Amino acid sequence: MASKAITVGVGIPMIVVGALMAWLWAPLEGEMQNTVEFVGSLIGILGVVFFISGLFYTKEPVMH
Repeated sequence: MASKAITVGVGIPMIVVGALMAWLWAPLEGEMQNTVEFVGSLIGILGVVFFISGLFYTKEPVMH
């Protein structure tokens, strides 16, 4: 029971925005390049975490 709202609505956009920041915006910056690259990478990594947590999210508790 994956949560499509978390996976598609939060995880994927964060991955895309983080990748765009790290690959497209960071090389254009002068002295702040390392900071922009770091923030973009961090947003991308958090996007992956949200994506994975959305795959394992269930509304009902799992009883074993």
